[in-house]
Amino acid sequence: MKLQYQLNAAFTTLLVVIMAVTGYVIYSLILNMLIEDEQRQLKQKGEILVNILNEQYGTQNVGEVSAFLEEQDLQLFLYDRNKDRVLYSSMPKDIVRGFMWNNDLSDDSEELWEYRSDKYVTSRILVYPPETGLELILLTPLTDLQIVQQSFIMRLVVVFIIGSLVAIGLSYFMTNKLVTPLTRLRRQLKKIEQRQFDDIEPIKATGEIKEVEKSVYEMADALERYMNAQQAFFQNASHELKTPLMTIQGYAEGIRDQIFDAKEEEKGLEVMVSEVKRLKKIINEMILLAKLDSEQEIYEAEKVQISAVIDQVSARCVPLMNETGIAFYRDIQQDVPLVVDEEKFLRALLNLVFNGIRHAKTRVDLTVTNDAERMMITIEDDGEGIPEELIPHIFHRFVKGKSGETGLGLAIARAIIEQSGGKITVGDSKHGGAKFTLEFPIATANVHN
Repeated sequence: MKLQYQLNAAFTTLLVVIMAVTGYVIYSLILNMLIEDEQRQLKQKGEILVNILNEQYGTQNVGEVSAFLEEQDLQLFLYDRNKDRVLYSSMPKDIVRGFMWNNDLSDDSEELWEYRSDKYVTSRILVYPPETGLELILLTPLTDLQIVQQSFIMRLVVVFIIGSLVAIGLSYFMTNKLVTPLTRLRRQLKKIEQRQFDDIEPIKATGEIKEVEKSVYEMADALERYMNAQQAFFQNASHELKTPLMTIQGYAEGIRDQIFDAKEEEKGLEVMVSEVKRLKKIINEMILLAKLDSEQEIYEAEKVQISAVIDQVSARCVPLMNETGIAFYRDIQQDVPLVVDEEKFLRALLNLVFNGIRHAKTRVDLTVTNDAERMMITIEDDGEGIPEELIPHIFHRFVKGKSGETGLGLAIARAIIEQSGGKITVGDSKHGGAKFTLEFPIATANVHN
């Protein structure tokens, strides 16, 4: 069953239950209210009659009293409590006897009298002075009140039916307004499932559905980028792996077919060993990058001092700096602790520093600064910088500029830094080259202080 029908069925069921309970309660209360109102009216009429009797006829002349009561269009008894007998009744004698047989007229606590299958509402008024023992008892058939009750209930039922129809109509309108965006959103999800990212359209929605829509579109955008990145990754990976394999295959076949002389054969073997090493490096870095993206358990965080990590970076850069003649400058304004996987974090910094050394002309600077909320590490060089069109993709796999090696170093650095709770950005250096900025919140740095 569709969600719209489920919501409407649930609302209609709830409405019917509420109205049924309400109707039953009203039906029960209305009769009591009518009885109380009728008793009040009978009492008022009785008191008027008693006052007239006392003022004009007295209580001794029963004949005159009976004649006066006969003129009243009422159902009543004139009851003598002292003698327990009815002195006068406007009703037939057989009915009077029936009342006396079925009811205790002396019991003034009974509000309803029974006669055969009918019931009567009663109201008793004492005739003054009380010593006379006379009571005027007025009666109204309960069936008259039940007719009023049924008339009221019928009108109430009509109002309930009209109100229910209006409520159900509004329910259909509101649920349709609620479900329609969900239906349209489902169609957009179907397009995402079929990878039709260019056909995704925005929908009109409000509230939580609008938030879900926004999340769905963000998910679709992220999924599209991921799929494009994966496609580019496989294309670049196949290219990067194919090149050394073709070189190895070419030299291997040449050596097998003995088309090289001894000198060329030795050179070929050296090239093959070099390409195997390069191929091994690419594969190892691909495996590391895959683990960083998918296996959280390989990341073992611990508290380390940033100065200790920078010392290791400096020590490992010495051979490459001596080879290239590039100067490495470091500036740690304040030594703060970081909660990171020391080995992997060192790998990320080395990748960034080695990248700077390869592209620098004379120097690479590493600076550590911090304020109340964050700690920043900047690595910048005085090289040619990063081309503008390459900046959005610089941290993607197999994306490399001039003199780049595998194209995986920056991707690995980004993965490690993000795993450490930080973020990395790239921009222009004050020295004219590239500037990489690593930012960590102080909360992350002080987790285990």
